[in-house]
Amino acid sequence: MGHRTTIVAPASKPVAELDTDNLVVIGKPIPVPMAGSVARITLSVHRARRVKSLLEDEEFDVVHIHEPLLPVLPLAALRFSRSLNVGTFHAYLRRNRGYRALRPILKNWIRNLHGKIAVSEPAAGIVARYYPGYYNIIPNGIDLAHFSADVPPFEKYNDGKINILFVGRMEKRKGLQYLLAAYSRIKWEFPQVRLLIVGPGKLDAASERILGERLLEDVEFLGQVPYDDLPRYYRTADIFCSPATGGESFGIVLLEAMAAGTPVIASDIPGYATVIEDGAHGVLVPPKDDAALANALVEMIRRPDTRRDLGQRGRAYAQAFSWDLVARRVMDYYEQLLQERDPLRRLQKT
Repeated sequence: MGHRTTIVAPASKPVAELDTDNLVVIGKPIPVPMAGSVARITLSVHRARRVKSLLEDEEFDVVHIHEPLLPVLPLAALRFSRSLNVGTFHAYLRRNRGYRALRPILKNWIRNLHGKIAVSEPAAGIVARYYPGYYNIIPNGIDLAHFSADVPPFEKYNDGKINILFVGRMEKRKGLQYLLAAYSRIKWEFPQVRLLIVGPGKLDAASERILGERLLEDVEFLGQVPYDDLPRYYRTADIFCSPATGGESFGIVLLEAMAAGTPVIASDIPGYATVIEDGAHGVLVPPKDDAALANALVEMIRRPDTRRDLGQRGRAYAQAFSWDLVARRVMDYYEQLLQERDPLRRLQKT
């Protein structure tokens, strides 16, 4: 949009390898288990001095802090910034012990936010439980042009079999064990199905046990694939399935699949239910229920017309989540907050 932007973040690679001109690297990310996943954050307290110095030197008009209550960089920015401060909250948990335990301290710092964004109603609900206030719901976006591109499917999988696709990290909360269990229920009746699994990490013990005990055939673990290849995997798939068990504030992979025109089956969890209307843009099933998931897969396998219709409706729906539209909403919020703070001031393009 023509504004000068600076990204401040930790990085494990040298800046020269990241090929991002407007990046300021402060610290290295350390993997910390959090909410059934792994958050990569900087824990060195002395990095806060670097953040303070940067903010004083640059005098930004707007400082946008993602997960502003996490150490160390977000909290340091929240503490030292004298700019217009906007925070985006991404996480969803049934409860947050850190928010609760540190509330006597963090409730004073969160007041430094002039505007608060949450990526979904569930994400807003969990933070508002501990820090009440107004949270503007602005969803995550997707690279619509990338995932809706008319790319060819992978020829090796274009052999008449029904391809079911999973995309996600090999974390227990992603629910792969329930997809494997559902697949084992239907494989005997539908030998022409294939399961493609894309994502980094190691299988959890439950998934390994299902694979070993049931001797599943036509299951391919593809690992982490290049970003440029992801649209081709979505276009290769006849059905996309995301059986996550919880802890999701949103459903980016669902929107990526929909943008590619692939029909979606997903768990009926709060973060996914904000993205999919059951029966309209996809199919929602109870989480951790491999029998229900198997039934949904069978219905989709048997009904190619349903797959086509859901794919078309999902593709149309995904248009609203393009980064162009989402970024415009964020920029409008900046402008609103700037006007409220100083009615004579406008955000200038530089």
